[in-house]
Amino acid sequence: MAEQADLIHRPSPYHGWVVTFAGTGINLALGILYTWSVFKTAIAKDFGWNAERLNDPYALCCLVFAFAMILAGRCQDKLGPRITAFIGGLLVGIGLLWISTTKDYLAWVIGFGVLVGAGIGFGYSSATPPALKWFPPSKTGLIAGLVVAGFGLASVYIAPLSGYLLAHYSIMGAMRVYGIAFIIVVCGLSLLLVNPPAGYVAAGAASKKTAATAVAFTPAQMLRTRTFYLLWAMYFIGAGAGLMVISSVSGMAKSSLGEAAFVAVAVLAIGNAAGRIVAGVLSDRIGRRWTLMIVLLCQAVLMFVAIPVTGSKTTPAVVIVLVATLIGFNYGANLSLFPSITKDLWGLKSFGMNYGFMFTAWGVGGFVLSRVQQMLQARSGNYMSSFMVAALLLLVGTMLTFALRPAQPKVAHQVAPASA
Repeated sequence: MAEQADLIHRPSPYHGWVVTFAGTGINLALGILYTWSVFKTAIAKDFGWNAERLNDPYALCCLVFAFAMILAGRCQDKLGPRITAFIGGLLVGIGLLWISTTKDYLAWVIGFGVLVGAGIGFGYSSATPPALKWFPPSKTGLIAGLVVAGFGLASVYIAPLSGYLLAHYSIMGAMRVYGIAFIIVVCGLSLLLVNPPAGYVAAGAASKKTAATAVAFTPAQMLRTRTFYLLWAMYFIGAGAGLMVISSVSGMAKSSLGEAAFVAVAVLAIGNAAGRIVAGVLSDRIGRRWTLMIVLLCQAVLMFVAIPVTGSKTTPAVVIVLVATLIGFNYGANLSLFPSITKDLWGLKSFGMNYGFMFTAWGVGGFVLSRVQQMLQARSGNYMSSFMVAALLLLVGTMLTFALRPAQPKVAHQVAPASA
């Protein structure tokens, strides 16, 4: 019996890393969302949609993705990550296969915006929680960063592959290929997502240093804290500003790179993925709040820099790509910081649903600011006003970090969490 107990509590890094990289692989497929700017260019050319509608499927996809995370988080907490991710793979595949048969605006709004958005929510919500459960709190930022890096890195291969498929098979053919491929990949990798056995304790998880993180807030308890709404507002700003640029980076680089504009999308993706890992590791060392403050402030500065960069017709392509990549880096940092903060403050027991509520900020931010950006760009013919709005919002977000305080548990037996 003593030997059995030892096996249960002994760290199992092999299983933990398998789960971590399976989650990364799922996100590599689901990151098709970040190549919308490549698809948007083809839609504008072939579909005849009104210019102000071009971002609508993408914006709705962001919104549905975010709110689906609440239901998916509940499913993940109750039924486990395997079933949740499998459902996600099916929804994404069905949505992509449907829009591969039509150019109709409403069909794309429902197929890409609703079905693909919901599928991404189910897949994404099931990738991070099981990985975090295999590792101690001291590695929360690193593991969260590695898992979500797949989502940001997806454009590195999807952008050039999309360029090839669009050139040889049209956008309809590209959607058909992705629909079939992602059903196979996401559903297959979902089988590797497993939670650790009951009683499992990762190395270092029971130390005095990390015992303060042993909290278990329910969603209702979390929603009664002031900290949740402060973090939600910061996530709305940080994510929305980044998604505004990501949705249009191909168009920004078109004048300089021509048909090779997808290169800007792919390079931005490297920055996006790197930001998730670097910010995760940095936050493990200096704290989540300080890292978040640095990220939001740097992003604000970059938005101001982007105004003259994108406003000049003589700006070298490499400069546009560099600025977009740095914006992608800071945007990506949000995607590892906020799940880590959510886990630190409110625990792992209801993490799926708790982070689902937090993640609605990402969806609302993406929906609102990408829609605002498309409207401003359609009316003015440039991106200057969009960057100004984003920069000012980011400065507000930076100031909000000074008001951030740890949430206090409502139940006597819970331990107060450490500062973010």
